[in-house]
Amino acid sequence: MTMTLNRRGFLAGTTALLAAPAILCLPRGAQAAVVMTLGHNAAPGNPRGIAADEFARLVAEKTGGEYSVRVAGAEQLGNEQSLLTSLRTGAIDMTINSQGSCAALVPEIATLGLPFLFDTSDAAFKVLEGDTGKALTERFASINMVPLGWWDNGIRQITNSKRPINKVADLAGLTIRTPSDPMTIDIFRTLGANTEQISFGELYIALQQGVVDGQENPLTNIASSKLYEVNPFISMSGHKWEVSPFLISQIRWTRFNDTQKTAIQEAADAATRMQRGLIKQAEAKHLETFKANANLKINEVDKDDFRKASAPVAELWKAKPFGEFVSNLIAATKA
Repeated sequence: MTMTLNRRGFLAGTTALLAAPAILCLPRGAQAAVVMTLGHNAAPGNPRGIAADEFARLVAEKTGGEYSVRVAGAEQLGNEQSLLTSLRTGAIDMTINSQGSCAALVPEIATLGLPFLFDTSDAAFKVLEGDTGKALTERFASINMVPLGWWDNGIRQITNSKRPINKVADLAGLTIRTPSDPMTIDIFRTLGANTEQISFGELYIALQQGVVDGQENPLTNIASSKLYEVNPFISMSGHKWEVSPFLISQIRWTRFNDTQKTAIQEAADAATRMQRGLIKQAEAKHLETFKANANLKINEVDKDDFRKASAPVAELWKAKPFGEFVSNLIAATKA
């Protein structure tokens, strides 16, 4: 069963539970489901949200109603940084978070977004199924989080309100919103753009009011949050790929017995497959829809120009304390 929860309702419900009597009126022999909370930032209709709802349904099914999941999307329980903090403390049980926000806790994960490292999502997942994924899982475990799956946040494109971006020089003078992801910031500063870090939930208004000229996101996010309404120039740069880690609090995970862990993981695996499939379908559909919209201007960028200009970013990241991880990742993409 999928339940929708907002931030006010979550806090009010928590207070009510603390104040309520310990005895619940249940039929004889019945047992109340253990309710878990899953928070994310995606807008309604986004593949992330659809798959999160499917995960909730599967958890109830596979545990025979022993567990249920409340899903709170669209930053109802706070932005991604606050969701990660809540996850570490056990205030929420799960989150599907962005690569950029996770990089504040596990810096290595930002390396997956090296410019033009992956041409397709399938190529990225192949690498994550190997030593790269194992190493990242160990790093998350060290901060009390357990990855249940690697979800697809797509190949990212550039939008803006001023002009088509054909070559790197066209970015000069533009202010581009990026997530608080050090890799994305490094890429756009290397390409000569100004950058501002703004919460995704506040992005539409920031674009509408001209606080920033443009942003970069996969087509699914551009479509579900209607960013094209205020950014009619969509330049297919494909400059980076990003993962969305599906994380569960280690506090919650350790409370499951082996049978329960298997059920939760099976539900997560099925939801992961759904989300990845939905992203593929959505990307193709949205590109077709955008091209058919006379109010939008879609163009391909000179990728050779972009690759050459962004090449220094890889060397910059190899010089970081986890440079060995960076080198091993790059090598894995060529294996």
